Amino acid sequence: MTRKRDAVPPLSGSVLVEAAVVFGMVMTVHASVWDRYSWCAIALAVQAFYVQYKWDRLLQQGSAVFEFRVSANSGLLPASMVMPLLGLVMKERCEAAENPYFERFGVVVAASGMALALFSSVLALGITRPLPTNTCIISGLAGAVIVYIMKHSLSVGEVIEVLEVLLIFVYLNMILLYLLPRCFTPGEALLVLGGISFVLNQLIKRSLTAMESQGDPVDFFLLVVVVGMVLMGVFFSLLFVFMDSDTWASSIFFHLMTCVLGLGVVLPWLHRLIHKNPLLWLLQFLFQTETRIYLLAYWSLLAALACLVVLYQNAKRSSPESKKRQAPTIIRKYFHFIVVATYIPGIIFDRPLLYVAATMCLAVFIFLEYVRYFRIKPLGHPLRSLLSLFLDERDSGPLILTHIYLLLGMSLPVWLIPRPCTQKDNLAGMRALMPYAGVLAVGVGDTVASIFGSTMGEIRWPGTKKTLEGTMTSIFAQIISVALILIFDSGVDLNYSYAWILGSISTVSLLEAYTTQIDNLILPLYLLILLMV
Repeated sequence: MTRKRDAVPPLSGSVLVEAAVVFGMVMTVHASVWDRYSWCAIALAVQAFYVQYKWDRLLQQGSAVFEFRVSANSGLLPASMVMPLLGLVMKERCEAAENPYFERFGVVVAASGMALALFSSVLALGITRPLPTNTCIISGLAGAVIVYIMKHSLSVGEVIEVLEVLLIFVYLNMILLYLLPRCFTPGEALLVLGGISFVLNQLIKRSLTAMESQGDPVDFFLLVVVVGMVLMGVFFSLLFVFMDSDTWASSIFFHLMTCVLGLGVVLPWLHRLIHKNPLLWLLQFLFQTETRIYLLAYWSLLAALACLVVLYQNAKRSSPESKKRQAPTIIRKYFHFIVVATYIPGIIFDRPLLYVAATMCLAVFIFLEYVRYFRIKPLGHPLRSLLSLFLDERDSGPLILTHIYLLLGMSLPVWLIPRPCTQKDNLAGMRALMPYAGVLAVGVGDTVASIFGSTMGEIRWPGTKKTLEGTMTSIFAQIISVALILIFDSGVDLNYSYAWILGSISTVSLLEAYTTQIDNLILPLYLLILLMV
C-alpha cells in the first residue's frame, strides 16, 4: 500500500498580499542601492517566500520543533528582510569619505541578517517531511549566490563577526525558545533573537577594544542594558528550574542576585566602556539642562497617568462577569496615545535624553516582567492580576510582551539613527522624519486603524479581520501628523518629497492590514527603511 500524503494547504490571499508588499519594499531598496548586495536581498526574498510556505505547513500540522505562537503564520518573509534591508540603506545613505566605518557597518548588518535568515530557512527545510525538493533547490541557489558575493565582499574580520552573530543566535534559539513556548512566531523569533545576537556581539567586540575605542557613552549604555537584562533573564530562568520561585526565600534571593549582577557586572562593564563612573555620568546627563528637568517631570506625570489607567480599569472589574472580560481595543490604545505624547517632545527638544530614558524604561519593563513571570514577592502576583486585563491573542505564551514591543517599536528608530553621518543627497530634511517612524507607524497609524476599524469599519480586507475604513483613516491620520511635525519641528523639510512620504505611509499601512506578526515591532522598522531610502 502506498502511504497517502497530507493535502497541501493552498496559499491564503492574505499571505500573498503580505508577500507582495514586502517584495515591493525590497524592489524599492534595490532600485535605490542597485549593487551586488541588493541582488542578494532579492535572492533572499524569493527563497524566504518559499520557505515561509513550508513553515506554515509545519505550524498547521504541529510538527515544528518548538512551540510557536498560535493564530499567526510563520512570518519568515517579512522578518527575514528587515536586517538586510536596514543594512543596505545604512550603507547607502552615508558618504564613505566622511564615515567609512559606518558604511562597512551597514554591510555587516546586511550580511548578518542574510546569514540568520538562511539558517532559519535551513532549519525549516531540514525538519519538513516529505523533503520539499523544489524549495530546497531554490534555497540552495539563493544561499550559494549570497555566500559567493559575501565571500568576495567581506574582510576576514567581518566574516568572523557574521559567524559570531550566527553562533550566538543558535544558542539563544535553543535556550529561549525552549524556555518560552508560544511567545514568538518563527519570524518574530528571527527578528527579536537576531537583534539581541547582533547587539551582544557588538558589545563583546567593543569590550575587547575598550581601551582604544572612542564612542558616545549613550550608545554603550544601550548595549550594556539590553545584554545585561537578557543575560539576567537567562540566568534566573535556568536557576528557577531547580527551585521554587514563589517563596519569600526565592524572592529575597532574586532581589539580592539582581543587585549583585547590576552592581558587580553591569556597572563595571559600562565603566570599562565609557571610562567614567556610570552612576555619576547618568545623574549628570539626566539633569544637565533645564529642558531635561522639565521633560523628566512631564514624563513622570505621563507614567503616573498610565498607572492610573491600569488601576482604574482593574477597579471596574467588580462583578464576576467583568472579571472574565478583556479590556476593549480602545482602552488598550490609550497607552499608544500616552507613548506618542511622551516621544514627540523628546524627539523635538532632546533626542539624546529620549534615547537614554527609553533605554531605562526598557530595563524597567523587562525587570517587572521577570518579577511577574517568576511570581517574585511582593509584586509578582499583583502584576499578574493587573496586567491580565490587557492581554490579547498575541500574549498566548507565558510572557506578556506587547507593552515591551510597543516601547521597542517607538524607540528603535531613535536608537538606530546614526548621528555622525553626512547625507549623499539633498534629502536630509525629509530624512529628519526617520526618528518619527515609530510615532507615525505605531503611535498614530496602528492606533487609529484599530480604533476606527473596530468601531466604524464595515468593509473588510479579503482574508483578514482588518477593515478598509481603518486603513484609510490610518493613512489620513499619519499625513496629518506629518503636517503637524513640519509645523513644530523646524529640522524637518520634505523637499518636494510629498509623494514618497504618502507612498511609504500607505505601503506600511497596507502591511499592517495583512500581517499577522507583532505590528508594534515590524511596522516602524519598515517605515524607517522606506524613509532612509
